[in-house]
Amino acid sequence: MAGGRKLMVEVIAAKGLMPKDGEGSANAYCVLDYDGQRKRTRVKFKDLDPTWNQKFEFTMPAMRMQGYLEINVQNENKSGTGRRSCFMGRVVVPMNTVPSKPEAVRWYQLQKRGLFSHVKGDLGIKVWLQNLETAQKGGKNARDIQGEPAIVAGGGVPNGDVLVVGAGKLNKEAKADRVSEGPRPSTITVPEADFTVKETHPNLGNAVDYRQHHDLVEEMSYLFIRVVRARNLSGKDNNTLSDPYVKISVGPVKTETKFIPCTHNPEWNRCFAIGKDKIQGGTCELSVWDAGKISKDTFLGGFMIDLHGVPSRKPPESPLAPQWYRLESKTGNKAISGDLMVSIWWGTQADEVFPEAWHSDTGESSQFRSKLYMSPKLWYLRVNVIEAQDLLPTDRHMAEPYVRLHVGPYQTLRTSRSVTRGGSPFWNEDLLFVAAEPFDEVMHIIVEDRIAPGKEEIIGHIRIPLMSIARRIDGRPVASRWYVLERDGGRGAFLGRIHLRLCFEGGYHVVDESSNYISDTRPTARQLWKPSLGVLEVGIHCANNLLPMKTTKDNRGSTDAYCVVKYGPKWVRTRTIFESFNPRWNEQYTWEVFDPCTVVTVGVFDNRNTLTGGETLKDLPIGKVRIRLSTLESDRVYTNAYPLLVVTPQGVKKMGELEMAVRFSTASTANVIASYLQPQLPRMHFFYPLDPRQTHMLRVAAMNMVALRLMRSEFPLRQEVVLFMLDTEAERWSMRRSKANYYRIMGVLGGFLAVMNWFTDICNWKSPITTVLVHILFLILVWYPELLLPTVFLYMFLVGAWNYRFRSRTPPFMDAKLSQGEFIGHLDELEEEFNIVPANRAQEVLKHRYERLRGVAGRIQNGLGSLASMGERFQSLLIWRDPRATALFIAFCLVAAIVLYVTPFQVVAVLLAAYMLRHPRFRDPLPSVPLSFFKRLPSQSDRIL
Repeated sequence: MAGGRKLMVEVIAAKGLMPKDGEGSANAYCVLDYDGQRKRTRVKFKDLDPTWNQKFEFTMPAMRMQGYLEINVQNENKSGTGRRSCFMGRVVVPMNTVPSKPEAVRWYQLQKRGLFSHVKGDLGIKVWLQNLETAQKGGKNARDIQGEPAIVAGGGVPNGDVLVVGAGKLNKEAKADRVSEGPRPSTITVPEADFTVKETHPNLGNAVDYRQHHDLVEEMSYLFIRVVRARNLSGKDNNTLSDPYVKISVGPVKTETKFIPCTHNPEWNRCFAIGKDKIQGGTCELSVWDAGKISKDTFLGGFMIDLHGVPSRKPPESPLAPQWYRLESKTGNKAISGDLMVSIWWGTQADEVFPEAWHSDTGESSQFRSKLYMSPKLWYLRVNVIEAQDLLPTDRHMAEPYVRLHVGPYQTLRTSRSVTRGGSPFWNEDLLFVAAEPFDEVMHIIVEDRIAPGKEEIIGHIRIPLMSIARRIDGRPVASRWYVLERDGGRGAFLGRIHLRLCFEGGYHVVDESSNYISDTRPTARQLWKPSLGVLEVGIHCANNLLPMKTTKDNRGSTDAYCVVKYGPKWVRTRTIFESFNPRWNEQYTWEVFDPCTVVTVGVFDNRNTLTGGETLKDLPIGKVRIRLSTLESDRVYTNAYPLLVVTPQGVKKMGELEMAVRFSTASTANVIASYLQPQLPRMHFFYPLDPRQTHMLRVAAMNMVALRLMRSEFPLRQEVVLFMLDTEAERWSMRRSKANYYRIMGVLGGFLAVMNWFTDICNWKSPITTVLVHILFLILVWYPELLLPTVFLYMFLVGAWNYRFRSRTPPFMDAKLSQGEFIGHLDELEEEFNIVPANRAQEVLKHRYERLRGVAGRIQNGLGSLASMGERFQSLLIWRDPRATALFIAFCLVAAIVLYVTPFQVVAVLLAAYMLRHPRFRDPLPSVPLSFFKRLPSQSDRIL
């Protein structure tokens, strides 16, 4: 045993357990099972938060780090007939995540065993590995391990059990460059409580204007100052003209207008909005200055305004009329001439001048203000390459011509090669592209021939403006046309012609986002749109506790945050709040809703281009929130704080919280319900369906086109922001996502497996009363089969009505646990997810990843092989691959047919049920005859090389 190891487990405590004794309490104990070794703790009577503090040790097989440690929390029920145990929850810990030394207590959420399990609470344990040499040196410490000897020999974790990972403290995050040291496992557990959605109670409605446009946000008070113009200003230039501008100073907030060159009567007509929270003091100072070209600026006069006397205004009140203020000198000695026209008032973000005003928390540049964007109108361009005639190769006989097509700088497709001898190849292939209005691009079509491996020859080409192509909204045929091929540099000699059918498809919806969280399903052609079903309103309140995203020049952490909301073709960007970890936006936006089963996406970003000087940097994502409209109740306002989570190479990190208000208002409930009975996509997707692989290529092209168009806006929505919102990396390989999808499948199958386990318990008479009741129900359904379907539907109705009490009160959110982000077995798995293609890591790391991927693929391969073998065994029953088995089966079918013809169905059903539900004393531990026969049937697995 030298050099061996032991598995050490310390069961600390549990908290928040579910009462099980009928008196509001529980008698809890734990049963630990590893590799056939089973041990248990003491029973803690009448305690829903029991504390054990017991240590256990398990012997580990040599050179083995596989398997699971399973801990079941049980409740001991004392009755007159003896002691019985009741399940309270379980935790499964994979051995490849166990550290080599003791760590802090890790809390695991108790998980269900089946569909009908009622479980809640958490279990705190310590698990680590210990070498035998260390245990022997411990002397007395080794004898201090508490616990009971193994009481039952049993094996491991049953197949199909779901791996359970829980919440705990965040360990120090390993640096990404540690991956190069080799495939050393490093685990990270993140507290689950940090990832929940919290309900908020903001004070809504105070900022409402007469159009009810700001009823989902809190009121934000601003001091509005409109500088209109000045008159009769003095000048210092030789020509007595000046270059005046106005300085505004309200406490620490200072700003100014642009200067107007060479005038005594400048006109600015500029509005400034200064947040009330930034104002210190009770006065506002306005001064007029002459911008000096060489010397210092010259003071031309100013005045002070007492803020206590400033009036308040709310729309729809008329705008405040500006007034003339006499300019005065600082000391009173110098003669000052001129007046300044200004209007000043207290208002809110509902004021009509707010969107275009200078903001004290945003700055001067318009690129940091709120902005609305519209995605370009996208069309599918269908090119049917039919044939070509009279093609003339330059110097040899033509063999395998093909057509290559280019639309824009990034879309290129080609036909297959057509073997021809007479210069008239035939293809008849459909190629699809994505194009955006206005159609200012040209489609380039090139006919080429392969003259040698890796060497192509251009026969001719044509250029077709997209504006000249016809449009259609249904499947009606479009006339084809012959196009004459040309050479580069001119028309020249006749090179042949090509037969094409071109059209823009307006009956499809051009997909530019994943179908799992699509936000719009309308076709391109507006005449095919259906009336809107309602209105979506989103109020962006604030963000809390954001992490520093960059470092300023004076080495301070800083975040300049803004939000982007995307629903359908409409994008909105809030203003950028400078240098704040708790920015407040309080901006509200509205969208028309045409399909309730769509998703709105909200992203928070750090603006990396707020610092002057230096190169342009990419804006960094802080987090993302998705809300499915179908999960919202009509006309209800949801006010919640959503966690902003991002996956980094060091694990899932919470970057802060985003507070929002969401409301989905419907015009007609009947129309919304009717939409659930209609296909989600337009009719063309079903009458003329697209290939899934083709759909993916078109989606990628559409996403890139949307990103490039929005990047070309006057105040661009940056390309990295658009790609993050559209989730362009969702289909890239990720071990984390693969695990998440696996557990999703297991969750879907969990209900079916729970029913199978329940039926097995019925057959084994674990609960005699339940088994007898099932017998009675079965007999009723056999003798009255017309009650079967009504009973099934009534049962589903009762289950759904019962679950109504437990419905979610908050919209769904980005779940770190579902995403397999709370517990990361290997940091290298996340580092691989972020690595570029081709990979730039050390050879040892890439080898480890390759071997891991081969292991995963091998298990998938074996699972698919097992499913294929089961199906082939069913097929082999009648194809005489095994003559004896097929003869036996068809003989059984003949006898069964005769018996069933003369025997009533009720009798057969009762006999079959009596056999399946027979008491365990009448059961044989050997497999049944049908199962033994099925497993002996042949499959195709023995024919695979």
